[in-house]
Parts: sequence; structure tokens; C-alpha cells
Amino acid sequence: MNDAREILEKVASGEMTPEEAEIRLKMKPFVDLGFAKPDLHRGIRQGIPEVIYGEGKTPEQIDKITGSLLEAGQKTVIITRLTEEKAGELTVPVKYYKEARIAAAGIIPEVSAKGTIVVATAGTSDLPVAEEAAVTAELLGNRVQRIYDVGVSGIQRLLSHTEELMSASVVIAIAGMEGALASVIGGLVDCPVIAVPTSVGYGASFEGLAALLSMLNSCASGVTTVNIDNGFGAGYSASMINHIGG
Repeated sequence: MNDAREILEKVASGEMTPEEAEIRLKMKPFVDLGFAKPDLHRGIRQGIPEVIYGEGKTPEQIDKITGSLLEAGQKTVIITRLTEEKAGELTVPVKYYKEARIAAAGIIPEVSAKGTIVVATAGTSDLPVAEEAAVTAELLGNRVQRIYDVGVSGIQRLLSHTEELMSASVVIAIAGMEGALASVIGGLVDCPVIAVPTSVGYGASFEGLAALLSMLNSCASGVTTVNIDNGFGAGYSASMINHIGG
């Protein structure tokens, strides 16, 4: 639920006084830690609070940023691109998702959207990006169904999941090589398809550039493409779509 709406609903139900709501909304918009300025109002502005990008940050920095967000009332703090070694050095209690390279501090949310997000991959090598997308979506309150290793080189594998695909609210299609999976799925379903090119492939795939260009040039309407290996961005966008009207 959007933080601003939650505050207003609590005031309407009597769970929170107007004075308490005013204080909550007047809280400083960020905290200055010297090396970082965590955004405390992002949940109020955008509906989804600050997410920490773990790569390039020390465990101590991640601890301090996470702690500041939790202290400010953020219920769940997601940390992406976090190695298992670095996760083990954190002092803030987290749940670590190894394949996704994601950690979550605070409360693991329940499902808050009606629809289902389907995450489909062309191959097993795409799993790390797929899990980043799937876990991100789950930590944002979505029901996620995984359909892995259904690439176009054996298209009967994909077609055996037609019912799940056509029942989805959003499909995240993840593929390297030539990136054809997104176009095929886009031609089957009546919901938005978020295409994620991966850096999987041989030399002329140019570390995902070939798949990126294929997906950007998809002839299937309704396909939108995020950056190479950006499972987080796909999961985040899919959650926003899935929560519309929820």
C-alpha cells in the first residue's frame, strides 16, 4: 500500500490522530550520514520506499543506511546486488536470497496485489537475473510464478505453459543470446511484457547488447525493455503495474 494512503486511512479509521499524521508527513525527507543521504520520503512520494544498491558499498555502510531507514519507520529494506560474503558481515538481521543476490531487513511483506507476475527465462543460465526480478517482486508484495528454461530453441516447453502465461497480470521475459523469448511471449499474452536482456551468450552477443537490440526492436506490441541484466528494474516495474487498481 502507498505510505501516504495508509496514513490517511489510519486517520480516517481513528488509528492515528491528525497530529500524529502531520508529524509523520513532516519528518525530514532524508538523513545525512556523511557518505550517503537515505531518502526517507520515497515511500510517501512513490509508493515504494528506498532500495539499497549493495555493490560498491561496504558492510558498515549498508548497516548504517539500513538502520537509518528502519529507524525512520520503513517496514522492509531491500538490498540488491549483495554477495553472500558481504551479507554475512552485516550486523543488521537480514534474510538473504543467494541466487537473487538480495537481502531483506525488517518485515517480509504479505501479498498485497491481486494479480500474478510470471517470470519466464529462456535458459537456466538466466536464473540469477530471473531470481533478482522474482524476489524483488515478491518483496514488494506480489504473487510470483516462475517458468524457467522455456527458450525458443524448444518452443514446445513454452507452449506447455500457455495457460499460466495468459492468466498473468504481467510477464517478465528474460533471455540472452538473440533475446527472442520476449517477442514470442508478447505475441501470446494480453498483458504487459517486460523484456530483460541478459549478458548470456557467445562472442557476437556482445555481453547482452544483441539481446537488448532485439528486444527493443520487438514486433510484438506491449513489450517494454529494461537494461541488460536489470532484474531488479523489471521486478519493480512489474510490481507497479500489478498494484494498479489494487
